[in-house]
Amino acid sequence: MAPQRAVQLSLKSPTHAVCVVGVKTLVDVHSDVPQGAKTFRVSASSGVEVFVVYHTTRETEPIGKARRPLDAKLDVVVSVDTTSKESKDLKVKVYYFRQPEGDALGHSVLYLTGVDVSLDVDTGRTGTVKRSRGDKKTWRWGPRGYGAILLVNCDRDSKKSSEPDLANSQLMTLDDLLDMSPMVLSCDGPDEIFNKHKLILNVPISDSRKVGVFCARGGNSLSDYKQVLGPHDLSYKVERQPGEREIRFYVEGLAFPDADFLGLVSLSVSLVDTGTLPEVTLFTDTVTFRVAPWIMTPNTQPPKELYVCSVRDAHGPNDKFLDDMSFLSLKANCKLIICPQIENRNDRWIQDEIEFGYIEAPHKSFPVVFDSPRNRGLRDFPPKKILGPDFGYVTREIPFSGPSSLDSFGNLDVSPPVTVGGVEYPLGRILIGGNYPRSGGRQMAKVVRNFLKAQQVQAPVELYSDWLSVGHVDEFLCFVPTSDQKGFRLLLASPSACLKLFQEKKEEGYGEAAQFDGLSYQEKISINEMLEDRRLRNDSLYAQKCIDWNREVLKRELGLDESDIVDIPQLFTQRESYAQAFFPDMVNMVVLDKYLGIPKPYGPIINGHCCLEEKVRSLLEPLGLHCIFIDDYLSYHKLSGEIHCGTNVLRKPFPFKWWNMVP
Repeated sequence: MAPQRAVQLSLKSPTHAVCVVGVKTLVDVHSDVPQGAKTFRVSASSGVEVFVVYHTTRETEPIGKARRPLDAKLDVVVSVDTTSKESKDLKVKVYYFRQPEGDALGHSVLYLTGVDVSLDVDTGRTGTVKRSRGDKKTWRWGPRGYGAILLVNCDRDSKKSSEPDLANSQLMTLDDLLDMSPMVLSCDGPDEIFNKHKLILNVPISDSRKVGVFCARGGNSLSDYKQVLGPHDLSYKVERQPGEREIRFYVEGLAFPDADFLGLVSLSVSLVDTGTLPEVTLFTDTVTFRVAPWIMTPNTQPPKELYVCSVRDAHGPNDKFLDDMSFLSLKANCKLIICPQIENRNDRWIQDEIEFGYIEAPHKSFPVVFDSPRNRGLRDFPPKKILGPDFGYVTREIPFSGPSSLDSFGNLDVSPPVTVGGVEYPLGRILIGGNYPRSGGRQMAKVVRNFLKAQQVQAPVELYSDWLSVGHVDEFLCFVPTSDQKGFRLLLASPSACLKLFQEKKEEGYGEAAQFDGLSYQEKISINEMLEDRRLRNDSLYAQKCIDWNREVLKRELGLDESDIVDIPQLFTQRESYAQAFFPDMVNMVVLDKYLGIPKPYGPIINGHCCLEEKVRSLLEPLGLHCIFIDDYLSYHKLSGEIHCGTNVLRKPFPFKWWNMVP
């Protein structure tokens, strides 16, 4: 560490200086020199190291008993390696000489008092604070990286509060401390020194709205913890008690990374000499934190909770759908959570309202729900019913305008971990739908896209979804886990595969088998009629072109081969230049481990079985998956949604630690 300041010596009277243990202090041996002196020699008491630094090469070497020429380009540096037991118990002497030999012309005395001042955090990412003399200002990614991590304190640990904990400047419950990152201030040394000096904890004004700091003053009551830094407090004079060697602080994140915030915040402590005017800062120690990003979990992660809504429409309550979801969750051994109608206000599209993810630091992890700007019937459900102890909440609102359909989170997905051109994405890549390559059109709101990009660890990929009526990526793609080495497959809706299947069935003599057979409220249409319907064919082939464009983007951006993709038969029709599924969209499924809840397509019945279901089973079951087809025709398909749109899944976090990657 470079010298922080210079201490001037005097031939007439001793000089006194406070030195922080391990910190180099420059001693000015040239300011007061006896007349005629040509050389000097330095001696020091035990516990003090003295070095000479040559300007030409900036090399440093210990000073021995040798005399040094005063006209040489060099500096003298001292450092104490222990805390003083009493004031001025360490000493440095500088002797001045006329000739290389002979008695000294005079000497200066420097009395030193060693104090221990250090601000420490979990730079080693072990979950505990350890003393560090290394670089605490820099934050580095990777398995050999270092630097402390903050969680955004976005859960609600106290039932007395109506807002996330980060909104409270007073501690509401001691449990809240577990969400914060510990920070320790070492302040050891003679009490006399700290009576004449003060310790000031600081946060830069640019970081003050991103971080909060609580000081622990002993005891286990809420009153023993005081917020000392935050949006309204940029500095804090530390209240050190006599004999106190350590003071403990707890640090919380107040904001996620975003377009105007890279995610790094710093805190510093300064030792200030109050005996001078103006006051002089003798030493400053700075630590840097990175705020943990919000991380999405893909379908390949094991499910923990399945969320659905209880609603009633013109066809009655969706009890059958809820029963099917109960069966599916039981098979997958995950908890079923039903949002009642009074809380969802008859809004069943829970996938569009929220997305589940998590945040993680070495000392703790908890799930965080990302609430979309959609704000329909379900808008109050996330902050009022999901937000709670160790369950966080974050949202982004669109300024100056309302949301479009593409701002719903059916238009937000994430891939499993992938490697692209040698670059690893161990947490996968986020997928969002937009209007590219179409000029104009709909696009996900900039505030949401900026938020997702700023998290850094799941580098978003923009796909083309504006060709669809609803405009969501979950209408044409889905990821499923597999039991082979690859670990997953990308499912893509495929009109070409559907037309090919129907052509094969026609050639086998089943041309009169009908789509929607068994649905009394839907007109049947035979395989022959579908193949001869020029409009249906053209609409579906247009959809295929749009899907193929996305296919190439997905292969390029996710490093996929054709063998990683499974084509799921599907037809589309167009209405007012936008496409929608002709029959229940089978890629719009809910994935619970190896169990797939797939919209029942009501395809042509051949030999007692739906040929569409049989085809999907033949594609997916060899991969270790179980296909469970669920009737959602009236309650979901007729309302331009399917099973994925009407469900949401909280999943286990990745075992990989995000700070070990290099974005």
